[in-house]
Amino acid sequence: MLTLLLAPFRLVYRGLVHLANSPRTLMGSYLGLIVICGTLYSHFERASVGDSIWWAVVTASTVGYGDISPESWQARAMAALLISIMVLLVIPLITAHFASKLIVDADAFRHEEQEEIKNNLRAVRALLEAQISRPGSADPSPGPPGR
Repeated sequence: MLTLLLAPFRLVYRGLVHLANSPRTLMGSYLGLIVICGTLYSHFERASVGDSIWWAVVTASTVGYGDISPESWQARAMAALLISIMVLLVIPLITAHFASKLIVDADAFRHEEQEEIKNNLRAVRALLEAQISRPGSADPSPGPPGR
């Protein structure tokens, strides 16, 4: 039962992760949001498509010049939703994407380097085990000296 209740939230989370990791998808979603909101504004307010797209861009960017403002409750609700989506989702996702590209650990090992280190450790372990298995060699104690 709990799995069914959490399923929509998992889908939303996966979608957000996909948006955050794909700038092309994020920009496509932004443009789609502008076009959809502009079209709906045009329908609700009986405004031209150009003015409606202009309203959507100005509203989404949270500039709000005030030259065009919604009169109907449907357009006002859509404006509130558009601003909320932009402020709470799109702008933070864009910021997070750029920040993650700027914060790069130059000292991090590449995959090939990690594989080389693991192979070297395996070789050292094999040599150590061969050394221990020779007759007359003492088995080293598992703890540090003095215990």
